[in-house]
Amino acid sequence: MPRIRNIIAIGSGKGGVGKSTTSANLAVALADLGARVGLLDADIYGPSIPTMLGLSGRPDSPDGKSIIPMRAHGIETMSIGFLVEQDTPMIWRGPMATSALTQLLNETRWGGDDGEGLDILIVDLPPGTGDIQLTLAQKIPVAGAVIVTTPQDVATLDARKALKMFEKVHVPVLGLIENMAQHMCSNCGHVEHLFGSGGGERMAAQYGVPLLGSLPLEIAIREQGDAGTPVVRAAPASAAAQAYRDVAQRLLAELDKRPRVKAEIGAQLV
Repeated sequence: MPRIRNIIAIGSGKGGVGKSTTSANLAVALADLGARVGLLDADIYGPSIPTMLGLSGRPDSPDGKSIIPMRAHGIETMSIGFLVEQDTPMIWRGPMATSALTQLLNETRWGGDDGEGLDILIVDLPPGTGDIQLTLAQKIPVAGAVIVTTPQDVATLDARKALKMFEKVHVPVLGLIENMAQHMCSNCGHVEHLFGSGGGERMAAQYGVPLLGSLPLEIAIREQGDAGTPVVRAAPASAAAQAYRDVAQRLLAELDKRPRVKAEIGAQLV
């Protein structure tokens, strides 16, 4: 895709692990590091990116064929949520959902009109290993995938399936992100591992992929997501925001190991 240098899929084996929250904050963090970033909400049945970025309304289509992406917090974004009412269910079979995904990707004018395009397009996938994931892997040139999990065994069990799915369709896994790894009490400062500990690290070691980072379980992350301003933008000096920036740095480092990406993005972003 000539206007997008690198497409990175953010996946998980199950829902509820904070994949969309991670995608939104990671996209903003990458933009803060100097990359031109877009975010595609590929969860056709449950789009949440518009809410997390504080966006509403319909995007413009100047020629009736292409769509101008919405912009917020320094990134471009597109979602089926912009094109339907908020409480309208998408009662579609798989082929209709995958067709909608490819239209959103191909008909959006990513990168503006200055010819620069995007360095990175983050694709927030729905949970699981179904039609959307296969369409992305087989029909779209994906630079790599990132798996989001929580430390608990049930989550890592499903995350392993997502990782193996990407391996089977020859999409390199750039790393794992362990979300909700620890919680610090706001009153006493005691740190608890509510969902267990070490699950992401053990999985990374087992499959030989990097652990890009462990993200905290903090009420501010949820509150800012609901309010439409990712915590990386709302509280840039917070420990949570720094954790997302650290993950973004490590992700760029993994991308930089790929010769094609090194030539296009450059080491100045790492």
